[in-house]
Amino acid sequence: MNANWVAGGDGEDGSFHIMVVTEDGEKHVMSPSPASTAALVALARADTVLVWDPADRTLIAANIVGRMAWTNTPSS
Repeated sequence: MNANWVAGGDGEDGSFHIMVVTEDGEKHVMSPSPASTAALVALARADTVLVWDPADRTLIAANIVGRMAWTNTPSS
């Protein structure tokens, strides 16, 4: 996940753009509000697993509390 901030004119807030790059190399871009951007950055920095559902434009955050079996690394 990458985040960009584009400056607005003098006295304007500007805008945020988030790009999610999936394992297959697809790029998905969205323009969340500043508050949503702060929440996304916090989730990305936390010990969570983020999964992007492109069909529904939904970012799924797993392991916020506890662990899901499908997020565990398989043992060798």
